[in-house]
Amino acid sequence: MRHNVAHRKLGRVTEHRIALLRNQATALLRHERIETTIPKAKELRPFVERLITLAKRGVASGDANGKALHARRLVAAEVADRAVVTKLFDTIAPRFAERPGGYTRILRVGIRRGDAAEVAQIELVGSEYNPKSAEQTAEKDAAKPKARGVGDRLKAAAQRMRGGRKDDGGSKGQAGGQTRGAARKSTTPRKAGGS
Repeated sequence: MRHNVAHRKLGRVTEHRIALLRNQATALLRHERIETTIPKAKELRPFVERLITLAKRGVASGDANGKALHARRLVAAEVADRAVVTKLFDTIAPRFAERPGGYTRILRVGIRRGDAAEVAQIELVGSEYNPKSAEQTAEKDAAKPKARGVGDRLKAAAQRMRGGRKDDGGSKGQAGGQTRGAARKSTTPRKAGGS
C-alpha cells in the first residue's frame, strides 16, 4: 500500500520529472495556457501555484529586508528563463494580489488521437480564451499568401522547362532558352513524295 506517498511519478525518473515540471511551468507562465495530459496538468498545478505565491510574497514585501530579492531567487531556481521570471513578478503576481489561491484552472479537452490519452488545458485564471480574437487571427492567416515549399517550386520549374502553363514567378513558356515557336521552326521538314 502507498500510504503517505504524494505525487504522481508520470513514468519518469526523479530528475526527468522535475525537468518536465519546470519546463511546463515556464511554458504556462509564458503563454498563460498550455495543453497537456490530465495527470501532468494535475501535477503542474501545485508547482505553478507555489511559484506564484512566492512571487506574490516578493511583490508584497516590496524591498524590505531583501525579501523581494530572496523570492526572486527562489523562483529563478525553478524557472530558468529570466523573461518569464520578470513577467511573473511584474504582471502575474500583482494580478493575483487579492486572490488567496487557486491561480490555475484545468479544463478537460478530450482524447488525444495518437494514444487515446485524456488531454487537458491548464490556464491561469483571468486569461480566459477569447474566441473572437482567435477568429480574427484565423482570418488574417487565411488572407496571407501560402508560402510555397521546395517541392512546389521544383514542380513549377519542371512545368516551365516542359513548356507548360505559365507560373507567377517564372518565365512564360521558355524551354532551354528558346521560345516554343522557335523550337518548332527548327525541326527538319519532311521530304515530299518518296519514302
